[in-house]
Amino acid sequence: MILPHGVMRNGGGHKLASVFAALVLLTAPALAQKPAPKPEAQKQWPPPGTGAVVPAPPPKSGPEPDYAFAEYQRGFYLTAFGLATQRAQNGDARAMTLIGELYANGLGVGQNDAKAAEWYKLAADRGDRAAMFALAMFRLQGRGGARDREASAKWLAAAAKLGHPLAAYNLALLYMEGQLFPQDFGRAAELLRLAADAGNPEAQYALGTLYKEGRGVGKDLSEAARLWTLASLADNTDAEVEYAIALFNGEGVAKNEQAAAALFRKAALKGSAIAQDRLARILATGRGAPADPVEATKWHLISKARGETNLVLDDFVNNLDAATRAAGEKAAKPWLDAVKKPPS
Repeated sequence: MILPHGVMRNGGGHKLASVFAALVLLTAPALAQKPAPKPEAQKQWPPPGTGAVVPAPPPKSGPEPDYAFAEYQRGFYLTAFGLATQRAQNGDARAMTLIGELYANGLGVGQNDAKAAEWYKLAADRGDRAAMFALAMFRLQGRGGARDREASAKWLAAAAKLGHPLAAYNLALLYMEGQLFPQDFGRAAELLRLAADAGNPEAQYALGTLYKEGRGVGKDLSEAARLWTLASLADNTDAEVEYAIALFNGEGVAKNEQAAAALFRKAALKGSAIAQDRLARILATGRGAPADPVEATKWHLISKARGETNLVLDDFVNNLDAATRAAGEKAAKPWLDAVKKPPS
C-alpha cells in the first residue's frame, strides 16, 4: 500500500506548523497585478500644483461603471489613479483600495507603503473586504507601520466575515495553529469551506486533508477525494499527490493505479519528493505503469536527495546489475545537480 502523507507530514505536503510563514507566502495584493506601464507614463499625477482631475464620464442610467478599475486592469495606472482619486473624494471605498494598491506596488505613483496603508485603512473602515485583507498582510509584514500579528488577525477575521476567500483561508491556518486563537479545527473547517467553495485550491487541499483525518469534520474519504480532485484540476501539487494516493489505494474513490501513476509523474516532474518516491515504487514494481528499473532508480535517487527515506527502494537499487544502476544514476544526475546547487 502506498501510504498517505498528510497535512503535518515532515518532508512534504502542506505544512501548517509555521503558519505565519505560510501567510507570507500566500500574501497577495487586494487586486490583480498588471504589467508595469511604459517608462514615459511614469510621472506624478496630477502634476504638482495644478489641482487637475480627470473629467467624470457622462452620466448613464443604472450603476456607474468602475472606470478606475477598468483602467487599472488595462495597465493605465496614471489614469486609474486619477479616476480613483476623484471617486475616493466621494467616499468610494473600492476606489480607496485601488489607490492603496497603486501606492503599495508603485504603479503610476511612487511606491509608498505608508500612504498605501493609509488608503487601505480608509477603505477597510468603510467595509471594503479587499482592503481589510491587504491591511492584514501589511500588518503581518510590517509594511507601512510596525509588524503586528494581532492586528493582522483582526483584519483577517473582518475580511473573512465578509466572505473574502484568501482571508478565510489564512484565518483557518491560524485556528489550526492555535497561537493567536484557541486551536479550533471545527472553525478552521468552516473557514476552509468558504474559501474552497470560492475555488481556492489551497483551501480545497487543506479541507480535504481534514476530511481524511476527521479533524474538525466527520471523517469522509469520498469528500476528501472530491476536494483533492478540484484542487488537482487547479494544478495544486500537494492535492495531486493526495489524490494519487487515494486513487492507488482505492480510498474514497474507485481504485485506479494507472491514473495514480500518471498523477504521481506529473507531481514528480514539478519537484514533489513524495511523488518522486511513489513513482519510483510504481516503476520498481510495475503496478500502475510498466516496470522500468532505470527510471525507478532515477526517481528514487532524486527523492532521496530531497529528504525521502525508503529502505525497500534502497535494497531494490543495490540489487540491480551495475549497468542498470549506472544508467539510473546518469538519468538522475541533472536533477541531483539542481538539488545541490545553492540558491542564488
